Amino acid sequence: MNNILILGGSGFIGRHVCEALERAGLHSTVPTRRLPAHSVQMLPRVSVVQADVHNPGVLAELVRGHDAVVNLVAILHGNAQQFDHVHVQLPRLLAQACVDQGVNRLVHMSALGAHVQGPSMYLRSKGQGDALLQSMAQQHGLQLTLMQPSVVFGADDKFINVFAQLQAFTPVVPLAGAQAKFQPVWVQDLAQALVHALAMPQSHGQRYELVGPEVLTLAQLVQHAGRWSGHPRTIWPLPPTLAQAQAWLMEHLPGPTLMSRDNLASMQVDNVASGSAPGLPALNIPLPTRLDRVFPLV
Repeated sequence: MNNILILGGSGFIGRHVCEALERAGLHSTVPTRRLPAHSVQMLPRVSVVQADVHNPGVLAELVRGHDAVVNLVAILHGNAQQFDHVHVQLPRLLAQACVDQGVNRLVHMSALGAHVQGPSMYLRSKGQGDALLQSMAQQHGLQLTLMQPSVVFGADDKFINVFAQLQAFTPVVPLAGAQAKFQPVWVQDLAQALVHALAMPQSHGQRYELVGPEVLTLAQLVQHAGRWSGHPRTIWPLPPTLAQAQAWLMEHLPGPTLMSRDNLASMQVDNVASGSAPGLPALNIPLPTRLDRVFPLV
């Protein structure tokens, strides 16, 4: 298995997956809507091509000739139609392209807590995409692996870093969902686990819950970000009504959305491993990395 197609390869997780594949000596193709994709195109074994992966004909051409396909495409914010387009319809098109082009190996990045009856559009659409892929894999003999991470952190993330930057400019942090629980996983552990999964026949047909060694509340994660950046601030947990108001306001502010009402709905379910599926140790990551190894506290 030498040639891997990576959808979403120019994103945060994708960049680290491409680097992990590069270290393993594997070649990868990364389609992107806009060139250049500076983050990955400097890697010698990565080919970056401009393409719309939502176009069935284009997708079929992309899949052809590869040994495996990895799907990392996802959105955190949107309406029901947008979530369906990215999390359900794209996986359906991708699985069909794999069947049509004779590419049997598919690794799909889902999310911890994904369920067709989840509390948010995000989790429901992720669950629907997973169920669809599992059904198509069973019907057509696809070697499918589902990976379900908790929140992913890394030195170049837009999670810990964003909370750190916010605390540099505010004396307190009014926080919606402060008590929501997460089990954050390091992006490089996740990327290396994915590379191992590609090489492991025992991962075919498996679902993995990919989490780190610590369960932390959102408030604890925000506090860690502030202490790491040298701007520790007081956290003000918001009651549900004010939390909804804050999320609504953030949805309508200019620039990237930091929090939405759908995010709040997702946090009704603790984002921690259920124990119903194997985790990182089953993918040759025996000691997952703690948050303070990447964001050390002084």
